[in-house]
Amino acid sequence: MRVDGLSRAGMASITAVSAALLAFSFGGLARADDYAPPDGRIGYVLTTIHWATYQKDPERECPHGTNMGPREEFKQLFPDVEHGKYTLLDTELRREIDNWYPTTAPEPFPFYEAGGAIALGLNLDGKVGAHDFTSPDGVQGIDNQLYRALGCMNSYRGGYFDLFDNSEFEKEGYNRILIELTGVQSLENSPHVSVTIYRGLDPLLTDATGRDFLPGGTERIDTRWGRKFIQHLEGKITHGVLTTEPHDITFPWSTFDLPVDEYMRATRFQLNLTPTRAEGLIGGYADIETWYLQTMKSEPTHFHSYGQTSQSSLYKALRRLADAYPDPKTGVNTAISSALRVQFVQVFVLHPQNRALEAANKSLQRPYAGPPFPRSPTDELAEQPSRLAQAAIAAPSAAGPAAANVASAVH
Repeated sequence: MRVDGLSRAGMASITAVSAALLAFSFGGLARADDYAPPDGRIGYVLTTIHWATYQKDPERECPHGTNMGPREEFKQLFPDVEHGKYTLLDTELRREIDNWYPTTAPEPFPFYEAGGAIALGLNLDGKVGAHDFTSPDGVQGIDNQLYRALGCMNSYRGGYFDLFDNSEFEKEGYNRILIELTGVQSLENSPHVSVTIYRGLDPLLTDATGRDFLPGGTERIDTRWGRKFIQHLEGKITHGVLTTEPHDITFPWSTFDLPVDEYMRATRFQLNLTPTRAEGLIGGYADIETWYLQTMKSEPTHFHSYGQTSQSSLYKALRRLADAYPDPKTGVNTAISSALRVQFVQVFVLHPQNRALEAANKSLQRPYAGPPFPRSPTDELAEQPSRLAQAAIAAPSAAGPAAANVASAVH
């Protein structure tokens, strides 16, 4: 028999978990290891997400300051635009082409990468390399080259994208990411757990202010449009920390009602668990073309200007700093090590009566292949009409050492 769409067994499970959570909230449970979820199953819903950028000492992390944005670059490229020297095609539309069809061609602007020895993230390759970071708690070999690209952009130093990417993530139903752990003996130690990722259908449960998220809500699984997000990982819980084995995943990240996805290779979770919450890091190698498409489709140049994020300059940095998954034909790396700071709250995951509906659509779990008609770096340089761009062709070192290296490869 089903009551309001739930079986009696499902209602009993929710009642048991609710009682345990209430006891935990009032101090009845002292530690996470006191809690063994009914049937070894517990779910969480994502409430907070940020690309992990370390922000403690700006003078050490960004000694040269922060990077220019679209407006600042536009003024340098076209200093006489107000006097009618250039056409719309040669200025604004040309820059939009550079953004939507980017290449690795050098630019006449410096690009400041984040420095310092410390960064957030995980050791993805199990090695300690010359370009790796050390975590704030002393773990060596941290792989997070995306931080080098984003770390000196105002948008990602508590600025525009840090704010809106997360706030829109919370509000938009497309982004409702669930994880459900099964085979849990306790939240302190479980030698083997299975972790399934779903997309949920229901709003987040908040307090009266609407700003804090509460545990104990329910989430139905999207088995129609969300099947491409259903993915299975294996892991373990040690001393209250969930870690998972590497697995390629697709996950939603919509901003301003534009549904776009991210694709991360060799992804693993590292989350501190309690009966009511989970928080920590998700690390992996972000596919560059997919990552860039997400930021381009989510916010137009007007919005990128708020936080001084030059799209084409960022793309060149991503390609320059890419450190994994070389293209089998060209040998060029296609992914960049990265990490996300995340927070979850506990929810009851409501499964459909027909569990066969939860079968994943793996054919849609793939990265973006890039623009349909890509340009070459030589094409971009030849199309640039400005005095400064022509100077970049003649003396590519003006764009900085990294761009000079790219230019030498182009020529």
